[in-house]
Amino acid sequence: MSEIRNYTMNFGPQHPAAHGVLRLVLELDGEVIERADPHIGLLHRATEKLCEHRTWIQSLPYMDRLDYVSMMCNEHAYCLAIERLLGLEVPIRAQYIRVMFDELTRILNHLMWLGSHSLDVGAMTVFLYAFREREDLFDMYEAVSGARMHAAYYRPGGVYRDLPDRMPQYQPTKGRNPRDLHERNENRQGSVLDFIEDFTNRFPKYIDDYETLLTENRIWKQRTVGIGVVTAERAIALGFTGPMLRGSGVAWDLRRKQPYEVYDRLQFDIPVGVNGDCYDRYLVRIEEMRQSNRVVKQCIEWLRANPGPVIVDNYKVAPPPREGMKENMEELIHHFKLFSEGMHVPAGEVYAAIEHPKGEFGVYAISDGANKPWRIKLRPPDYVHLSALDEMSRGHMIADVVAIIGSQDIVFGSIDR
Repeated sequence: MSEIRNYTMNFGPQHPAAHGVLRLVLELDGEVIERADPHIGLLHRATEKLCEHRTWIQSLPYMDRLDYVSMMCNEHAYCLAIERLLGLEVPIRAQYIRVMFDELTRILNHLMWLGSHSLDVGAMTVFLYAFREREDLFDMYEAVSGARMHAAYYRPGGVYRDLPDRMPQYQPTKGRNPRDLHERNENRQGSVLDFIEDFTNRFPKYIDDYETLLTENRIWKQRTVGIGVVTAERAIALGFTGPMLRGSGVAWDLRRKQPYEVYDRLQFDIPVGVNGDCYDRYLVRIEEMRQSNRVVKQCIEWLRANPGPVIVDNYKVAPPPREGMKENMEELIHHFKLFSEGMHVPAGEVYAAIEHPKGEFGVYAISDGANKPWRIKLRPPDYVHLSALDEMSRGHMIADVVAIIGSQDIVFGSIDR
């Protein structure tokens, strides 16, 4: 009889499959996991505390740096919390722009998840395909905000500016072939909205490519089917939200159950899994990308037909137009006061949640009437999902932990905060 020894093993903290600075202490019986203890806090940046020392608007860019794969969605929840405290009515065009970029961000997030998860499990090509599409999405971010990742595009009361009429183009450089340059700029001749529409027309074919590579791939199925199973009852008890909950067969989505912005005007389906394993969570996210593409198309159609303001005209909350600020003393004072002192938010407390790509992302804010939050508490979805890692991985092999972490779609910026 061969002797089986019990081991305690470190997984991480800088493990390529840990999706952040995660240290897992695994107790093993041979290669079977008996206990998984996640150690977090190695990326702690005190975001919630920093928010108490900045004005309401100055804290907005911190949101981008939380889940740094779903930047604008984090901003959205924060802006919703401030708007509910202020009692602001956001212009309808700004609401459509927000919803459109929320869904583009959902695609951006799911592409990152798909590429890294498949790479963890051993599929290289999907990673390269997914990052090819992410470049187009980053170009959209850059066109509207000037930044490719940390956009700070949403503002309390609307968005920073309307969609530009011209899409930035690739410029000639010393080593670039002119014919190649023409091809790369072919779909950038019109406005940002034209470029987004071109992307939505191309994207379903790209999803088909991902599915061709993975969905019926026997190695992919061997690594994900029956791995990390969570029943519907346990998923609810553990506080799961988003694809983790829907993969277990629970049709809960805040865009449907507690609609915000203009989601109640749009047509889309909520994909739901059956078995609650890694494979079902994969299928749910793939279908979510198709549904997000469908929502973006509807937003483009509405935005083309309905021009209008994209931020409130209350100068205590939003800055006046720059032309007016340079010609009118009163507007100059408003501009100076807003960016030096910030806005004063009425005393009260509020919880605002959105359907983030990973689940329910909530912002709990308390105001004492000053120009800074008295307290900000964030509720990231992946923090809750990580707490279930022990239960999900017991009885599995070490290699399965990699697949389970990948299917949880965790990012440590928001977990460690």
